[in-house]
Amino acid sequence: MRAKLLVIDPQNDFCDIAGAALPVAGADADMTRLATLMRRARAALSDLIVTLDSHASVSIERTTFWKQANGDAVAPFTEITERAVRERRYSPRKESLRGDVLEYLRALEARGRYKLTVWPVHCVVGTWGHNIHAAIAAELAAWEEATQTPALRVLKGFNPMTEQYSAVRAEVPREDDPRTQSNAVLIERAVPDAGNWLLVAGEAASHCVAATMTDLFETMPLDDRRRVVILRDCMSAVAGFEAAAERFFAQAVALGARVMTANQAAAELN
Repeated sequence: MRAKLLVIDPQNDFCDIAGAALPVAGADADMTRLATLMRRARAALSDLIVTLDSHASVSIERTTFWKQANGDAVAPFTEITERAVRERRYSPRKESLRGDVLEYLRALEARGRYKLTVWPVHCVVGTWGHNIHAAIAAELAAWEEATQTPALRVLKGFNPMTEQYSAVRAEVPREDDPRTQSNAVLIERAVPDAGNWLLVAGEAASHCVAATMTDLFETMPLDDRRRVVILRDCMSAVAGFEAAAERFFAQAVALGARVMTANQAAAELN
């Protein structure tokens, strides 16, 4: 059996290592296990896809964007609703964006998948935190050299006025920015065609992995979903969101996918 490998946001800022801006407990060990699998199964990997959370220092889901009514900073992990902004409990630091923010929050909440969470500044393009975890980067380079094939790198999150957990599309796609709309290249490349699995790993299981795979599952017929393998021990949940990760695992199985460990997957690849 051969497999494509989709690695979602394997970046320094998400790993529980020194200097990380938004560490996910267990992520460093997750990436070490994944790197071992990539090395053991290198010849069986038919394709590699890596997504990268890619931001500026200021955007709508960051502490740098918001202020409280008294002008103080907004604490990380604060949830901000349309109602809270209308009541001016929270406001964008740039007042001219208030109308756009209210329109965004209305659309986001109508979708019902997430409410806006304010995160620490992380994965700023060009910084160490944006870089791929060292063990994964080394295995990625080794696979590219061995196969003489470039991996697909998908950067997401450039637009500062919409969140983008999913690598497929932003939470609220914008008509004026194709980067926030459905990524047809990723959708096509991730298809687990006949004779291939699609192995899925990355951070965090509760957010970017879950959102990306939910969107990809929507594009897949049942036969394709049955070839998807979620590598459970190669992803972890953001603290406090463990239940969301468990819901994702259950949803994936209900849709036909399988959940395995890295060792279980490696044993079946050839």
